[in-house]
Amino acid sequence: MNEQANPPDQNIPASAPQKAAIQPPAGPGLLQTLQRPLPAAVAILALLLAVQAWSSHSRINTLRRDMAQSLQKGNAVNAETAALAREVSDTAKELQIKVGVLESRQSEAQTQQLALEQLYQDLSKNRDEWALSEVEQVLNTASQQLQLAGNVQGALIALQNADRSLGRSDKPQFLNIRRAIGADIERLKAMPAVDLAGVALRLDNVIAQVDTLPMLSDEKPLLPAAPVRSMRQGASATPAAPENLGLGQRMLQTWRNWSQEMWDDVRQLVRVRSVDTPEALMLSPTESFFVRENLKLRLLNARLALLSRNEAAFRDDLGSAQAILLKYFDTRARATQSAQNALRQVQANNLTIEMPTLSESLNAVRNYKAKQ
Repeated sequence: MNEQANPPDQNIPASAPQKAAIQPPAGPGLLQTLQRPLPAAVAILALLLAVQAWSSHSRINTLRRDMAQSLQKGNAVNAETAALAREVSDTAKELQIKVGVLESRQSEAQTQQLALEQLYQDLSKNRDEWALSEVEQVLNTASQQLQLAGNVQGALIALQNADRSLGRSDKPQFLNIRRAIGADIERLKAMPAVDLAGVALRLDNVIAQVDTLPMLSDEKPLLPAAPVRSMRQGASATPAAPENLGLGQRMLQTWRNWSQEMWDDVRQLVRVRSVDTPEALMLSPTESFFVRENLKLRLLNARLALLSRNEAAFRDDLGSAQAILLKYFDTRARATQSAQNALRQVQANNLTIEMPTLSESLNAVRNYKAKQ
């Protein structure tokens, strides 16, 4: 180590080794010897410092990038969080609004429920009164139908519905009312039935035939002429054939046939009839039209009187219609005779049937209500 630290001086001659060993080393040379490795160490140290600085700088840059990325991610997360928070806040507001609406509806439903319960209590308390009022109204309507229109079937249906309504309540307090209603039902069933619909239908058929009924003033040929002529032609064909007859017989037969045909035509030109009212033969077409319309009007009035059970008006209108048929229409015609028979059948119906008043049922209901 001393040899490396103190190299021999090249200027000292080899012949004087002892002097060199005895002489002390020079000061500047030693310093130079000692200072030679310092630049290398400084350079190495500087290099190490540079590497350390570069490494630190790179680490700092990496840390900065990581921090920037982390900050960006944090900002993105914060933005997403803020958006979610806003959405949650909006949803919470909507839910609060909906909850408010539901609460208001719930309160309304509760109010309605309370009102319905109160109404049900009132109805349960007054159920008997309601049932009796309904039965009384039905009985009044049935009584009016009987008195005004004679609608027995409608009154029966009304009474049966009233009895069924009281039967559903199943209360012994209504036994007297049901007993009175049952008596009225039996009384209505025992009444004689009048076929008003059938009688009205017959009147309608007669009204529809008025325009086709033959009148005395109608100008028509005598109907039996054509049948008589056919019978005579058939009788004239029975003798011997014309080729077996002589000339005189054939001329005589021809003259007879011609004279008979001429006589039949003359019979159609002149008609002789015996009429009690000659003015019926002198009616003009306009007057004939008004006669038919008058007959229709009488029959329609009779139909209205039938439906309203007005016995006097019904028979008066039917009598007037029969008189018109006898006076102005040809009673020998089959259509006129059919119309007269239909009117006689209609007139034979008895409309004077006294209808009950259903007073027992009404009195039973009113007495029960008066006791309450």
